[in-house]
Amino acid sequence: MSFLADIVRMVAGLAVTLGLIGVGVVALRRFGPETLRRLQRSRADRRLAIVETLVLDPSRRLVLVRCDATERLILLGEGRLLPVPEKPAESAS
Repeated sequence: MSFLADIVRMVAGLAVTLGLIGVGVVALRRFGPETLRRLQRSRADRRLAIVETLVLDPSRRLVLVRCDATERLILLGEGRLLPVPEKPAESAS
């Protein structure tokens, strides 16, 4: 009798788990695209953007950062700003 109750409990637990996964998938399909669009719109209004990164070694990396129309090259890991001449960012048009 106890063996049968354990099997029923395991099957019920599996059904609940699969049901929750299914509800999550349906929620992501329904609300996911709108949420992603909203996040992309808020990112478009930002003034600061990381253009590119380059890993030099495990402790250092170069990061090209754009703020408004200015690009800066930053060396992370040693806390230094590399001396690069300022130049306006090239427009995408």
